[in-house]
Amino acid sequence: MSLFNNSQVIGPPLKLSLKTRVTDGNSYRITVAMKLKNGIQQPGFLLALRFLALVFWSFPGARALDNGLAMTPTMGWLHWERFMCNVDCQEEPDSCISEKLFMQMAELMDSDGWKDVGYEYLCIDDCWMAPKRDSKGRLQADPKRFPGGIQGLANYVHSKGLKLGIYADVGNKTCAGFPGSFGYYDIDAKTFADWGVDLLKFDGCHCDSMEHLENGYKHMSLALNRTGRSIVYSCEWPLYMWPFRKPNYTEIRQYCNHWRNFDDVYDSWQSIKNILDWTSSNQKRIVDVAGPGGWNDPDMLVIGNFGLSWDQQVTQMALWAIMAAPLLMSNDLRHISPQAKALLQDKDVIAINQDPLGKQGYRLRKEDNIEVWERPLSDLAWAVAMVNLQEIGGPRFYTISIASLGQGMACIPDCIITQLLPVKRKLGFYQWTSDLKIQINPTGTVLLRLAAN
Repeated sequence: MSLFNNSQVIGPPLKLSLKTRVTDGNSYRITVAMKLKNGIQQPGFLLALRFLALVFWSFPGARALDNGLAMTPTMGWLHWERFMCNVDCQEEPDSCISEKLFMQMAELMDSDGWKDVGYEYLCIDDCWMAPKRDSKGRLQADPKRFPGGIQGLANYVHSKGLKLGIYADVGNKTCAGFPGSFGYYDIDAKTFADWGVDLLKFDGCHCDSMEHLENGYKHMSLALNRTGRSIVYSCEWPLYMWPFRKPNYTEIRQYCNHWRNFDDVYDSWQSIKNILDWTSSNQKRIVDVAGPGGWNDPDMLVIGNFGLSWDQQVTQMALWAIMAAPLLMSNDLRHISPQAKALLQDKDVIAINQDPLGKQGYRLRKEDNIEVWERPLSDLAWAVAMVNLQEIGGPRFYTISIASLGQGMACIPDCIITQLLPVKRKLGFYQWTSDLKIQINPTGTVLLRLAAN
């Protein structure tokens, strides 16, 4: 999509002509006129600019996977980062990968408010399988750890008003060495549908060529759709392609509901920083392709675990909201602090993540270890995150011009600014010509919402 191909300023009177082009080849011209001296026609000019912003941010992105799913980023819980591939239920019965673990998490997602704020997918990752397929070539769950089978677990999860996600691999084996789906895509898709699965995370280990990788991801997408069951399709296609060549994100979006681009997240600040650095460094390639039906996935939320300080947990929650990322927690909901729980269930922050306009945010600037990120929202509102990356010293003040935010249109002629994180408070009324001064803790983030007055 090309933006603002032609811009002229002629005056007085001022005439502003903006020509834009959308992806289907249609073009629009918007002309705004105002007098510069006595009797400035500000209301009409400002209304036109806001209309321009609405049109601009409503341009369609690349065509999405046609399954009607993930119209906002997927929310739920995924076992991998917190529980990994622990299959020793004799020594560690409370933390091994078993139906008991998932039933306990399902119970808590239902009873502790997680489902009520949008976390609806309970997702199994690697290591759920038996070492071999059954006599008919179908995948099967480990019979000792999942005595009721995946269909029994799906029935239980559905009884709690939740949806079940499962894991498989495009290659010959999963990353942990269990049976892969290569050569079995149609059988596995039908098996998952028969079990009542609602999401498939499809990994990319043990694939012998890029051709097999790409064709396998496409084949499974089509196979899932042919089952007739609504199954969200979570890919790792670009993650495995980047070392060899740049992925075609327009094509990936046509087959996947969300896709991993970068390394697995770890329970550490360095891991979060690496993900944010990669995302901002590649934002020109990945941001525009995201939207309803298809999302960039920076990996799991590790809030409520061991490796992040409170301010760093705030940073992950704020930036995952700005990035329109799937919110898939990987933590132990049986032992989560009230503070972490409140952060993960913050309805104002979730509303930014789930905003129906569906535009991914981006890094606006970086200077002196301060990053400013912003994201357009519906109703011409904007979310702005200011991150303090400095890891020495105390809180720092940062001042930014209101006119520089939201493509210059967030506060025309004024707006109300509300701080959402680290604590919610109204900052008040700001004019387009104002400056905003914010104090930010080391490795912390201040998340703001700017809305028309």
